[in-house]
This record gives sequence, C-alpha cells and structure tokens, in this order.
Amino acid sequence: MNALYSIPKLLVSTTQLTVVLIITAAVFMFFIVVAVIKMRKLKAENKKLIEMESLKNDVEESYKDFTNGHLYE
Repeated sequence: MNALYSIPKLLVSTTQLTVVLIITAAVFMFFIVVAVIKMRKLKAENKKLIEMESLKNDVEESYKDFTNGHLYE
C-alpha cells in the first residue's frame, strides 16, 4: 500500500522534463562545438607541419654531399 502513495512523488511534469532536456542538449551542443573547434585547429596545424616537412624534404633532396667521391688520406 505504501508503494502506491510514493508513485505520485516520482512523476514529473512535462515542463520539468522539457527544462532538463533543454539543459542536457545545451551541454552536449557546447561539447560538440568545442570538439569541432579543436578539430579545425588540429587540421590547420597538421597541414602546416606537412608543408614544413615537404619543404624540409625538398631542401634535403637539393643538397648532395659531394665529398663521397673524394679520397681523403
């Protein structure tokens, strides 16, 4: 009989449920926006690093060590 009296205490109104869902959605949207911003920053940094690496490879390929053909005693 006590279980029947505690059921109304567990019920929530649609307004309360809506507020909780809106707050939850706002928190998740915040996390998604932060993740997208970080992803874009990481992509930009990765692109810079790849360009630097390709420039470094070009410089290394343009320089050739000519001392290998000489015999030093």
